Amino acid sequence: MTAAPALLTLLQAWPEAPSTPVPSDAGACDALVKAAVRHGLAGFVEHALAKAGWTLTPDAGALLHREARMSAARGMRVRSLLSRSLTALAAVGVTPVLLKGYGLARRLYPEPLQRATNDVDLLVPRARVLCSVHALEGMGLTTQAGDVDQDDAHHVELTGPDGMVELHYRALAGYGQSLEGDALVARAEDATLDGHPVRYLCAEDEAVYLSLHASNHLLQRLAWLFDLKLLARAHPKLDWDRVVTRARRTGLPHLVWYAWDAAHRLLDAPVPPWVLKALAPPRWQRALATRLFSGPRLMGADLARSKPAWIAAKLALAPRARPMVRYALRRLRGLRPPPGTGAEPGAPRPVRSPAGRR
Repeated sequence: MTAAPALLTLLQAWPEAPSTPVPSDAGACDALVKAAVRHGLAGFVEHALAKAGWTLTPDAGALLHREARMSAARGMRVRSLLSRSLTALAAVGVTPVLLKGYGLARRLYPEPLQRATNDVDLLVPRARVLCSVHALEGMGLTTQAGDVDQDDAHHVELTGPDGMVELHYRALAGYGQSLEGDALVARAEDATLDGHPVRYLCAEDEAVYLSLHASNHLLQRLAWLFDLKLLARAHPKLDWDRVVTRARRTGLPHLVWYAWDAAHRLLDAPVPPWVLKALAPPRWQRALATRLFSGPRLMGADLARSKPAWIAAKLALAPRARPMVRYALRRLRGLRPPPGTGAEPGAPRPVRSPAGRR
């Protein structure tokens, strides 16, 4: 068995143990570990291997253990930053919606630190963006980029020694279109995390949001597809009618299909066939997506390795060509910095100070 099928087999079989044998040669074991790291699942794979009774070569086992511990250490730093951010926002009366990251892993994975996470993603009502930025700056973070006046912007980036917080007012912007955040916030559900009041997207909105996010990044990390499988398993009474309706309302139903189809096809995610049929793009885009998002291609993250291929795939898979072309042209114009600024090509514009806004 090669390393790529071994990782896919683990994820597909979960929560059961795979019926196939563990890779036995050193090369395959090393490749399996490297693939797990690349896709943000080193900690989970270590857990799944132990449950399945698979034993890697000593060197590969040691490498996986080391990478899992390093990923967990990064996760602990993100958890600490999240806790401090929640405290700061609570002081100004803001309870954010947690997107992806530690909050998602806490709800779906055997242990939250088994899934790699590198930053904090928070969604707040658009009307509370500026006071939220002030609160986060008050805890030592510095605003780096983001402009709520830009049509294709969706968050403000704040960074500090402990990491990055992305403060979203739109849940997502991609393919020349955006998913506004206020309606999602209004439907979000109250919860607690480590003693802090928080909010999570309702299950149907999360099924749409996570799939849109994965497809916006061309499914180049298997953890995003595995999240979908775990979400569907955690909500056996998920209202798929609402998922379809809300996916269509975003104007990006094709993107929802790309992610859920791949999760179903490769990882056996429990999504009803009629849902995939209801969201399916034209036949030629389905055929292209099946080819681009095959197991081997996703394992190798092929599209992430080539900018021309990435752009071509985005254009070809876009639900609506015109907004995507306009977006691409805007980005291309943005590659040329103003004379004398010294800005690097493609660098984001810094956010204007909230204190200086009118």
